[in-house]
Amino acid sequence: MSRVKRGHPAHRRHKRILHRARGYQGSRHTLIKTAREAVEKGWKYAYRDRKQRKRQFRSLWIARINAAAREHGLSYSRMIHGLSLAGVEVDRKNLADLAVTDATAFGELAKLAKSKVA
Repeated sequence: MSRVKRGHPAHRRHKRILHRARGYQGSRHTLIKTAREAVEKGWKYAYRDRKQRKRQFRSLWIARINAAAREHGLSYSRMIHGLSLAGVEVDRKNLADLAVTDATAFGELAKLAKSKVA
């Protein structure tokens, strides 16, 4: 049986890892083993943080809604409860955007929620 030289596939694999490790410092962008470890850990962080980004944005929206609702004499929970009682189906992302960009429209929603709660 003839001898099989496996240089090309290994070189291609190593090159792919080193290409993904561009921008890393020290041996993390030059040595194959440390580069692979760094790249794989980066993939883990990326997967985890795609989920965490959604949580962080939701908490940011809630903080903005709470701050704007308190200017109208409501807490966040009473505002959301009042809007649900009024049948207003607006998500927290759009509600937070209204609180930041259009204070008058948010004030109308707050007035509606306040009337339904109290």
